Amino acid sequence: MPPTLTKADATFGAYVEDVDLSKPDEVPWAWIDAAFLEHALLIFPDQHLSADDQVAFAEHFGEIELLTPNAAIKAVPLSNVTKDGSLADETLDYVQVLRGNEGWHTDSSYMRLAAKASVLSARVVPSEGGETEWADMRAAYDALDDATKARIEGLSAYHSLYHSQAKLGHEARPGVGYGFHEEGEPLRPLVKTHPETARKALYIGRHAHDVPGLAPEESEALLDELLDFACRPPRTLKHAWRAGDVALWDNRSLLHRARPYERNEARVMVHARVAGDPKTEWAEVTASDRHAQ
Repeated sequence: MPPTLTKADATFGAYVEDVDLSKPDEVPWAWIDAAFLEHALLIFPDQHLSADDQVAFAEHFGEIELLTPNAAIKAVPLSNVTKDGSLADETLDYVQVLRGNEGWHTDSSYMRLAAKASVLSARVVPSEGGETEWADMRAAYDALDDATKARIEGLSAYHSLYHSQAKLGHEARPGVGYGFHEEGEPLRPLVKTHPETARKALYIGRHAHDVPGLAPEESEALLDELLDFACRPPRTLKHAWRAGDVALWDNRSLLHRARPYERNEARVMVHARVAGDPKTEWAEVTASDRHAQ
């Protein structure tokens, strides 16, 4: 029997039950693959996966993107809790990035190789807030008027985690954490064609900036306008986590963001990020970027 799938009340997304992701020999992979491409977001309640189980599930979809080239960490804690159980200092770089992730983004668009998919599991959730919200960039592109589609066709934007964090007042240094590197900034099209479904989607978010050919003010206004239009119902879905929940989503089709929560409460998530196919997700970086080597 296939798992039970319940479509979300949005243009995308589904809840999947009656499957145990910790038993890969029993998972109907062809069914999961088809559901993933169709719905772009699959939420699996009450799984309680170990880190190894989560990585094994994520590896079905491709090679895992490592925290750093020299640190083979495949299941990355996204947590404001330190090893001794206390809450982390909010001024730390990685906590600043966690707070930055409360803005709409797609994973690793600021890296040479952008992410294909993400698998996120909940370990500890705050009493209020801390949800994750996704937005359907396929439906957003479809809903654009013809004039806007014509305007953005062929346009690109640079992507940078330095840029997005700086807008929040966080000045990061190369080498201090995930995404803070010295490779430069990749230039990516504003409209992405999905390599498997051929559907077009907006490829924007908080890391995107400085559209070549536009004045800085015009570029910022365009990106803000697209983001505001895209991230509206029925193209958005918010999930209130319970410990044990697992979500799988397609970074080539969706944006996502964490929702705010009280700073005196713990939120512990575990993230495994699937690297994109270099044939479709690779982007060269600019030699003129301020962080280029």
